Amino acid sequence: MASSYSFDVVSDFDRQDLVNAVDRAMREVKTRYDLKSSKSTLDLDDASLTINTDSDLSLKAIQDILRIQASKSNLSQKIFEFGTPESASGNRIRQVVTLKKGIEKELAKKMVKQIRDAFKKVQASIQGDSLRVSAKDKDVLQAAIQLLKESDYPVPLQFTNYR
Repeated sequence: MASSYSFDVVSDFDRQDLVNAVDRAMREVKTRYDLKSSKSTLDLDDASLTINTDSDLSLKAIQDILRIQASKSNLSQKIFEFGTPESASGNRIRQVVTLKKGIEKELAKKMVKQIRDAFKKVQASIQGDSLRVSAKDKDVLQAAIQLLKESDYPVPLQFTNYR
């Protein structure tokens, strides 16, 4: 009768929410009086977002608009990794924003160590870009979830497949 309970720790975001946030940000950029003439663009790829604009000031404004629209879509700010702005043709500025998805191996190892140090009867294993945490007691798993939520990791964490 000794069954085991488990959950997965993943770092992911809803792609459609991101697409909607970028669309709303682009609409706002096109209608704002201080950005209308900048001919700015936001290009969304599979793993990145490229901001192309005419000045540092408008780049900062577009970043703020993007962050606000992402938070309206309940997207974590941690999914955005803003690269260094670079010069583009025609006196313009380009910035590549990498979209973080998945838990990297080194971070997963730190999380496993933190869980094992805090809870002796919990098994944590790395499975690709996610973590599987299992134990015989549901209360211990709840405490492990709480521990991970309280820790400040550079990626947003979601807890799935709780059984």
